[in-house]
Amino acid sequence: MHKINIPSKSSFLLIVLFLLFRNSFSQNIPVLKITDLKNRFENNSDTTYIVNFWATWCSPCIKELPDFDSISKVYKNTKVKVLLVTMDFKEDLKSKVLPFILAKNLYSEVLLLDELNGNYFIPKISDAWSGAIPATLILNQKNNFRHFFEKKLSFAFLKTEIEAAELK
Repeated sequence: MHKINIPSKSSFLLIVLFLLFRNSFSQNIPVLKITDLKNRFENNSDTTYIVNFWATWCSPCIKELPDFDSISKVYKNTKVKVLLVTMDFKEDLKSKVLPFILAKNLYSEVLLLDELNGNYFIPKISDAWSGAIPATLILNQKNNFRHFFEKKLSFAFLKTEIEAAELK
């Protein structure tokens, strides 16, 4: 005779809460077009934005995410804002992106860029961008500061760039 394991009430409650949290969390990941994304960081003149382009399938991207999260935490009460812009496909939001974000316990704000034509959206970020990721745009409109990097960045490098953006 086979024994059937029935979860306890507390285990069942945890599963239900996880599923509810997971569904509500996925609704909080904005899916944006490039014009919406640019409006987000180009219209706020006194904030330094760190806009990182990454994907769940990009190993160097995944390795640098903890540094971006640390920057978010260190500067959480300042006018520095980290935006993690995933380049994953929109249809993978619930099946790949959300589980990844939950597993990595990301603190920074995550957005999904819903664009397929690189020839259209890439130059809107930087003429220097070949389309490779990781890629990061650091800008402060008030100080006319705009630096673009197409490589993996470290916490120390990001901190130096933030200081430069705010002093210029």
